Amino acid sequence: MDNLEKLLAQSAANHQRLCPRQVLGVRMGLAGAGLLEMEIPRTDKLLLVIVETDGCFVSGIEVATGCSVLHRTLRVEDYGKVAASFVDVNGGRAFRLAPRPDARELALRYAPDAPDSYRAQLTAYPSMPEDSLFTVQAVQLKTPVEAIVGRPGVRVTCTICGEEIMNDRQVTTSLGILCKACAGESYYLVTPEFLPGVFTN
Repeated sequence: MDNLEKLLAQSAANHQRLCPRQVLGVRMGLAGAGLLEMEIPRTDKLLLVIVETDGCFVSGIEVATGCSVLHRTLRVEDYGKVAASFVDVNGGRAFRLAPRPDARELALRYAPDAPDSYRAQLTAYPSMPEDSLFTVQAVQLKTPVEAIVGRPGVRVTCTICGEEIMNDRQVTTSLGILCKACAGESYYLVTPEFLPGVFTN
């Protein structure tokens, strides 16, 4: 419990306050690593966490596991869900955790004196048993973990736009080596608008 309190304080410091989603993130990080029998926080790249939303929840995951976008050990697949998959990079085993659908209602039972649902969650989530808080699924990644992690240090140039592509993220086509944007997988469209003082191609 002492370790949990330290992790919650660390997450709260990143946000200037503590919210229920941060608590869920910390608890989920501890539970996910526990299922894989991995010690945390990690300073290596043996644990990969794929989160299904961004925001406060992810902060809790980060402080508990040591995984982060910075270290390329945390990925965001934005499904708008407070859920995460924990992957043993060496063995490939993976577990997906999500809050139980009735977790909010159960929190009210664990903290009956709380003045509202929000504070009930904040009070109850740190101490609720894991099986009252989370659902767990053993999962297999559709994309091999090696492809998700990529190959650090690999650099190629896109045939069309000339921009550098890192970490083995290129697409090989009949036109040559392309970045995902030039291969038609872009999340943006280039507009003809000119912004003064901005360099453009």
